[in-house]
Amino acid sequence: MMVREKVPIKKIDNATARRVTFSKRRRGLFKKAEELSVLCDADVALILFSSNDKLFHYSSSSMEEVLERRSLHSKNLEKLNQPSLELQLVEDTNYANLSKEVAERTLHLRRLRGEELQGLSIEELHQLEKSLEAGLSRVVAKKGEVIMNEIYHLQEKEVNLMGENDKLRQELLKISNARKQLICDSGDDRESSESTDICNSAGTPQDYESSGTSLKLGLPNSGW
Repeated sequence: MMVREKVPIKKIDNATARRVTFSKRRRGLFKKAEELSVLCDADVALILFSSNDKLFHYSSSSMEEVLERRSLHSKNLEKLNQPSLELQLVEDTNYANLSKEVAERTLHLRRLRGEELQGLSIEELHQLEKSLEAGLSRVVAKKGEVIMNEIYHLQEKEVNLMGENDKLRQELLKISNARKQLICDSGDDRESSESTDICNSAGTPQDYESSGTSLKLGLPNSGW
């Protein structure tokens, strides 16, 4: 069995052989196009020009209709791509505007710090001065507000500490009176006079107020 020699794909130099090959393969190509149209229910159109500029064409339906559909399809693709181009233009414009705004605000901040003042007119310098004065007044007002809040919290804390000091003083007085009462209850007849003196002194808070060993609690220089 002889093996068919594979024909290399390159231009056929012999003009007669080239025309014969073109004719055979053109018929085979049209046949394949017809089979594709029938098998897959597709609209197929083929246009061929030979080396001597002779036109050959095949169409499974009307050639004009197929070419018109192709033209409409190209226009639709252009319309679909158009919004993306417009969107890109809008994004580029927005980016440019944002970049410009950032640059202007950065320059304004530098001038507020006293930088890049060269080239400013008297009116521009006056406006910059007014902006600085307005900003300084707001800073001073905010600073005063913060200081007043801190003073209020400190005063409130002082009042709470003074209340706690009063409670501690009362607790100490109760403990002292209870100890004196315990001594009175446990005293015998031989120490009756001494126990009576101690019992008589119980419950007199002035001992703590007048003595040099009174309790000193609270904030420094709070008046206690």
